[in-house]
Amino acid sequence: MPKVSIIMATYNRAEYILESLQSIQAQTFKDWECIIIDDGGTDNTAEILAPILKQNIRFKYFIRTSKYQKGLPGSRNYGLDLAQGDYVIFFDDDDIVHPQNLELCVKELSKQNVSFCRYLRNVFFDDFDYNFEFSKDYASFFVTKSDVEKLLINELPFNSCAVMWHRTCFDGNRFVEHLMYAEEWELYSRILSSDIKGISIEKCLFFGRKHADSNTGEFYSNNPIRRASKKDAILLVLENLKEKQLLSSSLLRYFVTMATDFKEYNLFTQIIALLELSIFEKIKWQFFYSTFPLRLSVYKLKKKSGKYNS
Repeated sequence: MPKVSIIMATYNRAEYILESLQSIQAQTFKDWECIIIDDGGTDNTAEILAPILKQNIRFKYFIRTSKYQKGLPGSRNYGLDLAQGDYVIFFDDDDIVHPQNLELCVKELSKQNVSFCRYLRNVFFDDFDYNFEFSKDYASFFVTKSDVEKLLINELPFNSCAVMWHRTCFDGNRFVEHLMYAEEWELYSRILSSDIKGISIEKCLFFGRKHADSNTGEFYSNNPIRRASKKDAILLVLENLKEKQLLSSSLLRYFVTMATDFKEYNLFTQIIALLELSIFEKIKWQFFYSTFPLRLSVYKLKKKSGKYNS
């Protein structure tokens, strides 16, 4: 059995996927399998992959079956069900992996009583500069359930491809398949809230390619499918926090503030209904929600005038 299972969902990425797989092939740690799940693409991905699949049997290519919903979460869930490694990591089909990625993550997971290893991720545009930094000296710190809030507010980002997980983290935990954006944000916060401990290392081990037709690019272009998915993910996160009694006042303030950007979905009303607040709490948060745009405008004016500048 391989030590690490790499799961890569792909959809019409023939232009980029070979370069991504070559960066996996260049890993200094060799005990891995790479499970490629094709989400029903229509380009020549299969043809592009044929030589590397023949050359290296650690690469395995599957077409997503109808048991799993179309999309990135369903494809990744299929990969999770096929994975045989002790550790699981997700890589995208258009990014570049640092050669030491698997080596350093496995080292941390092997020597520490931890369930995941988080690391830094950078982004690039156009051609990639392969001038890697190979130092094994880096700072690190532990991450626990108490850091769920940092994950959710993006103070401690958990990028989908910047964490290696112990396989047991996915026992009973899967991606929500109807989510088409923020699916890893929802799942990873759910896993971390289950009282596990991980380690975060201060070294960049992954490089994300930026282009307009990525899920993130579409979200920030106000794609309605991606926006609706983020709204659904917010409600799922809140439901989990409520169930585990982890919803702090500061987190609720964060989500109520976020709801002002999702007025087309009446997100604030859905949040209040989900949390089953007392009448007093409802009135308090209704006031906060309704006055937030005005307070934000005043803040921006004061900042522009230099009042808040040092």
